[in-house]
Amino acid sequence: MKDGFIKVAAVTPNIKVADTAYNGENVRLAMRSAYEAGARVIVFPELVLTGYTCSDLFLQELLLKKAKEELMKTVQATAGMEALIFVGLPLEIDGRLYNVAAVCFDGSLLGLVPKKHIPNYGEFYEKRHFVSGPQEVEMIHLPLLPDGGVAEVPFGSNQLFSCENMPELIVAAEICEDLWMPDPPSIAHTMAGATLLVNLSASDEVTGKAVYRRQLVEGQAARLVCGYVYAGAGEGESTTDLVFGGHNLIAENGILLKESKRFENETIYADLDLQRLIGERRRMGIFDKQKPKGYQRTYFHIPQGEVQLERWIDPAPFVPGDQAEREERCEEILMIQAMGLKKRLLHTNCKHAVIGISGGLDSTLALLVTARAFDMAGFARSGITAVTMPCFGTTDRTYTNACEMARRMGASLQEVDIKESVQKHFRDIDHDPTVQDVTYENSQARERTQVLMDIANQKSGMVIGTGDMSELALGWATYNGDHMSMYGVNASVPKTLVRHLVRYYADNCQEPALAHILYDVLDTPVSPELLPPKDGEIAQRTEDLVGPYELHDFFLYYCLRFGFRPRKIYRLASLAFNGVYEDEFIYHWLRTFYWRFFSQQFKRSCLPDGPKVGTVSVSPRGDLRMPSDASVQIWMEDLELLGKL
Repeated sequence: MKDGFIKVAAVTPNIKVADTAYNGENVRLAMRSAYEAGARVIVFPELVLTGYTCSDLFLQELLLKKAKEELMKTVQATAGMEALIFVGLPLEIDGRLYNVAAVCFDGSLLGLVPKKHIPNYGEFYEKRHFVSGPQEVEMIHLPLLPDGGVAEVPFGSNQLFSCENMPELIVAAEICEDLWMPDPPSIAHTMAGATLLVNLSASDEVTGKAVYRRQLVEGQAARLVCGYVYAGAGEGESTTDLVFGGHNLIAENGILLKESKRFENETIYADLDLQRLIGERRRMGIFDKQKPKGYQRTYFHIPQGEVQLERWIDPAPFVPGDQAEREERCEEILMIQAMGLKKRLLHTNCKHAVIGISGGLDSTLALLVTARAFDMAGFARSGITAVTMPCFGTTDRTYTNACEMARRMGASLQEVDIKESVQKHFRDIDHDPTVQDVTYENSQARERTQVLMDIANQKSGMVIGTGDMSELALGWATYNGDHMSMYGVNASVPKTLVRHLVRYYADNCQEPALAHILYDVLDTPVSPELLPPKDGEIAQRTEDLVGPYELHDFFLYYCLRFGFRPRKIYRLASLAFNGVYEDEFIYHWLRTFYWRFFSQQFKRSCLPDGPKVGTVSVSPRGDLRMPSDASVQIWMEDLELLGKL
């Protein structure tokens, strides 16, 4: 479907044990309902046409015959339904009884996938009735045609069902215990190319088992980077010895998208993003081994259509939404940053660090990290030289916060007023100081870096970089100015996360006066302060010039993490920021993002070292090996097409 999204359903219908007509009718009603709700992959429980708990009734010829008749009716009922539908039943082939998943599509039976791992422990005695299905696929003949004719159907576990017009959609099946074994078939299925796994199951309920079942599904979806749809048997099964809760689960790459209420027969739906899965696999490179042999692919065609997304699109993908998780993540990131710097200090035998502090968020975070690194290394914080360098755009608010923060952090404060130096530089290069252009601004940034570098030489220390990943992505840094340092502690921290890290530190700060300063820094508009203030207030607001950082961080995440095309990123952003920004506004800044991201790569190609803290980074040595002269043309053309829709 459009943009790689597919709606899937896990269905637990009402059944009666051994009443095949009743069960078949309810399966057909449920699949029609799921199809009309937009689901294009629909999964029913294990042995749903007979019931899982038939026990020795599975040896009755009549039950097996009636189950096959209901399968025939079900296949015929799918005519006109362009959806892949998985239905469980017992099937006898050459005197052997198999527990199979029948794969139906638009009036045809595309395949029969047998259960591989047959349990014979505890209360499960399937080996009394069923045999393990073959992996290798063979063609078998079944009397499934309306005119009494015989259909030739693939039979075996090594089957993939591939969508012709949606190459990301490759589906494979396993049945119940197959997932619980040390070598589940789903591993080979995904290595062969499957992106979506379905499991027809009948797992009984005992105390604590639901938690483990959920972990299994989430874990398998994570380790195989796939979608996973699990449909469990529910009320209607025999309660002679067991109770079945109808536990349905849908997961995507380790994230549980939907879960049914147990002990209620329920249908659950979720939107899977298959392009996201493919992008993750492509980025991770974990599927580099030779594909397993012996797989048969059966192709089907689902008309392209719009999937009305029900999934929540996080507007801040770099920031955990849950408060407890956010605090844990913030502490972890601060430790990663500090550990990286600590190692560099110890390796170079350097006990001095120099930081340019402005009273803004980035330099504040860099100072907090450096102080932690010094504590961990056993160095005195007085070895941190916090340098404030007021110039034409410095306001009293940021200057006061910078100075007071340095003092309360125990750093050595040094002030170097650079106005005179910059004015002399203007005279040296014959620049009119009333012309407040990029030369006017960058002269200040480069002067500040020169001051920091030279002070670091004096103290045998190193300059700690303050620039964050969002600025680097946009090229919002002065080349050989704030762009340069000996170690950039914030280089892989996006702007939206910088704010939460500083807030976390402030919330947990034991010194009220320092916390008060940090909160005021958080309330200060983001600005490089390179233009003179207006009425004492900051005149230059970064987000007025380059756009909201929350938008750019959103664009950056989906561009680098999953390699999405601009049109899909726009669609996701429009949903995530619905009611916050107009679509035209999002489109404008998305164009800006791509233009700046490509044109400014040369600044990222020579970045100083800095610790990676998350799954996205712009380091030229690892995560982003991008040519500085790459053309943005095809990405802009994609946006142009969007503008014409």
